[in-house]
Amino acid sequence: MVTSPQPPLKMSIAEYLEWESQQEVRHEYVNGKLFAMTGGTIPHNDIVLNLYTALRPHLKSRGCRINVSDVKVEVSPTSPYYYPDIIVSCDSRDINARQFIQSPKLIVEVLSPSTEAKDRGEKFTYYQTIPSLQEYVLVDSEKVAVECYRRGEGRMWLYYPYRAGDMISLSSIEFECAIALLYEGVSFGNEA
Repeated sequence: MVTSPQPPLKMSIAEYLEWESQQEVRHEYVNGKLFAMTGGTIPHNDIVLNLYTALRPHLKSRGCRINVSDVKVEVSPTSPYYYPDIIVSCDSRDINARQFIQSPKLIVEVLSPSTEAKDRGEKFTYYQTIPSLQEYVLVDSEKVAVECYRRGEGRMWLYYPYRAGDMISLSSIEFECAIALLYEGVSFGNEA
């Protein structure tokens, strides 16, 4: 069995960024503490790939970049650093980024029973503080359901739920698609 050294209980952002670049397992960073990332399910992965495949050509023509799962977002220079399932930035400072994205326009998290509370609560609370963020999208991996939170006036976020048969609209990147596209080939329920 190969084990990796345990990280210190707390570390600075500079220590985290250096340490994290040498790890096989990804870790999110919140106020000096590290949280190991777990693997996702096949439906989770399929949903991420379906959305990425639909968005990539659309964003490429707009000079934006799209990244999945293995790219960090810096919420602020002081903390935290998360790994969203999909992150889109059209900011010139992020186009050639190497360590993390600073100015996302759109963040997507695919919900699973083990991450849903954190994605809806802690992460959304922090993501709302990113000035460039225009939309935060939650995609359910257990049933056909998508929720979009769109920045409104001041600190207001507008809520747009989508269900089976709906067209999803992401106004931050001027994109629309059928919700069925996100769930193409996705199996729900128990497998043997």
